[in-house]
Amino acid sequence: MVDLASFGMVGSARMGEVSMKLYDGARAPNPRRVRIFFAEKGVPLPELIPIDITKKEHKSEAFTKLNPAQRLPVLELDDGTALAETIAICRYLEGLHPTPPLFGRDPKEQALIEMWNRRVELGLFSSVSAVFRHSHPSMAELEEQVPEWAEANREQVDDHLWILELQLAGNPYVCGDSLTVADITAGIAIDFMKPSRIRLPEEFVHIRRWHGELAARPSWKA
Repeated sequence: MVDLASFGMVGSARMGEVSMKLYDGARAPNPRRVRIFFAEKGVPLPELIPIDITKKEHKSEAFTKLNPAQRLPVLELDDGTALAETIAICRYLEGLHPTPPLFGRDPKEQALIEMWNRRVELGLFSSVSAVFRHSHPSMAELEEQVPEWAEANREQVDDHLWILELQLAGNPYVCGDSLTVADITAGIAIDFMKPSRIRLPEEFVHIRRWHGELAARPSWKA
């Protein structure tokens, strides 16, 4: 029988003031999403524990006990609970600090934000990440690269961009008049296109307008 306690998966989080540690991966996209979420909430970052992916520190025995998936970020609570998925971490923070409501204020808003965040995360964000992981030279020692998979995803990027472009044609932000977690996911996906060597075509004027406004926000420097 697996000892779940050894993997940091037991204990119940308290909905109040907690001491937390954030295992962080610098410019990697998912850790950035969490840091930006903290900044948009106006909540100071917890103690940051840097994990150097290039040195394979995420594959160490100690980190694997914390997160057997060997992925970043991980938010460790004071009771040893390890939250190891980006959106799970953001939802936990939303529960502690509901204002501003980045996941929505009522069932309809929450459903729309969930819909768009999933569309972006499973579409554009996933495709851009696959291109980077399977084609960038820096990933050669970290991934069993499949160049054909990189190219297959590269061909899908424009389709995902058009879905986002059409949505932003009628909205200041992805889900309406206010920034939400869906904007953070989409904005980071656009940022990640540059190191993935994917050009953002000029015709995506609404994406360019929206992304420029995101990049000007103080949170985007997190």
